[in-house]
Amino acid sequence: MQETFFFQAMIYLAAAVVMVPVAKRLGLGSVLGYLVAGVIIGPAGLKFIGMEGQDIMHFAEFGVVMMLFVIGLELEPSRLWRLRKSIAGLGGLQVGITTVVVTGIAMLFQIGWKEALALGMIVAMSSTAIVMQTLDEKGWLKTVAGQSSFAVLLFQDLAIIPMLAIFPLLADHVGAADGHGAGSTSLVNALPAWQQAVVVLLSVAGIVVTGKYLLRPVFRVMARTGMREMFTATALLLVVGIAVLMTSVGLSPALGAFVAGVVLANSEYRHELESSIDPFKGLLLGLFFISVGSSIDFPLVASKPAVIIGLVAGLMILKMVILFVLGKIFGVRNAQNFIFSIGLSQIGEFAFVLLSFSVQEGVLGKELTDTMTAVVAISMAMTPLAMMVNEKWILTRFCLVSAGLQVQQRLSDVEEQDNPVIIAGYGHFGNTIGRFLRANGVEATVLDNDSDNVDFLRRMGQKVYFGDATRYELLDIAGAGRAQVIIIAISDEEKRLELIETVKKHFPNLHMLVRSSNRNDAYDLMNAGMMHIYRETFDTSLRLGVDALKLLGHRAHEATRMAKTFFVHDERTLKHLSSIRNDEEYIHAARKHIEELELIMQADREAVHLNALAGWDRRAEVESA
Repeated sequence: MQETFFFQAMIYLAAAVVMVPVAKRLGLGSVLGYLVAGVIIGPAGLKFIGMEGQDIMHFAEFGVVMMLFVIGLELEPSRLWRLRKSIAGLGGLQVGITTVVVTGIAMLFQIGWKEALALGMIVAMSSTAIVMQTLDEKGWLKTVAGQSSFAVLLFQDLAIIPMLAIFPLLADHVGAADGHGAGSTSLVNALPAWQQAVVVLLSVAGIVVTGKYLLRPVFRVMARTGMREMFTATALLLVVGIAVLMTSVGLSPALGAFVAGVVLANSEYRHELESSIDPFKGLLLGLFFISVGSSIDFPLVASKPAVIIGLVAGLMILKMVILFVLGKIFGVRNAQNFIFSIGLSQIGEFAFVLLSFSVQEGVLGKELTDTMTAVVAISMAMTPLAMMVNEKWILTRFCLVSAGLQVQQRLSDVEEQDNPVIIAGYGHFGNTIGRFLRANGVEATVLDNDSDNVDFLRRMGQKVYFGDATRYELLDIAGAGRAQVIIIAISDEEKRLELIETVKKHFPNLHMLVRSSNRNDAYDLMNAGMMHIYRETFDTSLRLGVDALKLLGHRAHEATRMAKTFFVHDERTLKHLSSIRNDEEYIHAARKHIEELELIMQADREAVHLNALAGWDRRAEVESA
């Protein structure tokens, strides 16, 4: 058995290692590489794996759960509230209209209304895994197309719950599952309907309360151990535990993971959680895509190619048209609308769950289910190709784009801007810089590896994230690819040099402003190629802040004047705070001084602006005279 397991693991990994780089080199994207790898090693290719691919697919679907957890981490509750109209409106209309249209078409082909309704709900689903992975690779997640796609996919994930409740009502006869189907795994099936609803609500409430109040102390303890693997193990335990809880009460584990992610989106451990989960998410999603490729029943396709290819093309075009019209109604522009409608035109992975459930409940016959399984798998495999055709041909020819522009430059409808500054290390040196920038209206993404310091600063109302900034994946998640300046204020000299090398290798366009402990440390930093070095004193930390403002476009004399104002106020504050010994009193006083300083500097900026306007008025009077 061990040999079989290791052989299978070797085959899957080898197929991914060979095919994904080839697909990326050809400009096809990693998803298509995984799908082709599955076809090659599957029953239709080299036959290294057999029909157990379906079982592996169910395991690999956990990658979708992890992906929704990571998406939730990136989506603060306030942002989710802003998307409510798109989620309920655009997503609800897409699911409803697609279900109704497909049901009507199926009934025209003499299919009973119950089976037709089941098919309509199955076809309404799109692939969260393929769409989100493809959009992420192309950097389109924060475009209008990306946000609209996310809203529709989220509503579809929510719609799975009532669909699973409706399917048993459509059955005309007892299914073949013998009570071992998906529905029987729930511990609440035997309860009355109202009790089931109470259990479901309590489960979701439990996730929210646990995420908000109990998980931060747990993560803080894990962070204090200094063992990264323990933090990773805790993150995995969280996601697996949520999946088990949601499955046991009959809910989608992906929905539970998403809720937990949203609850933790404001947590200081958000970036570290994301970077810990990300490698496992990527591997499991890759395994899922390989399983989809290997599960395509090519003998069935060969036996009736016209029917299956016609169904794939017809259903994808139908969904594309519905999505494009809805996009127009909701004000999505042409270029974005093509990405949105073509990206969601496939039938998604949850269709496999609904098809399996429909057989177990006796809703659909086996022949129809086998045909639709092939249609779903092929439509998913066709999506990366359709996206590539859209990017290389449709967008460039039909969206009135200048010939020399790149597609990524055209998709400029970004809904949310990233912070222009990253501060790595938030001790006394980095904290001074961060407060100075914030007082001047410049927001920064702050990373610190000291969990106690992060907790203390959070209690003072400052938004600081726990994480090791020397890790490439953490910097990438924190927005280093889009920021303008990184301020390296880490106290550890070796860590500073390690971070410098990481930034030079992966983010060469990022301006680095680096803290130096002493003269010898400055020598090391100069040898590493650093130009902006600041030996740590209060004055030099302010000077670094001034230079950061100038790099961001502020006038030199204004930035210098602001630094002097900041210095005077901070000196006065220092004398006051030095006399306070009680922690809670100190926190209250410090927060009050921070707010006071921001008001002072805001008033100073406004006064300068008014003086400038008055100067223009006087000049106009002189010229008219």
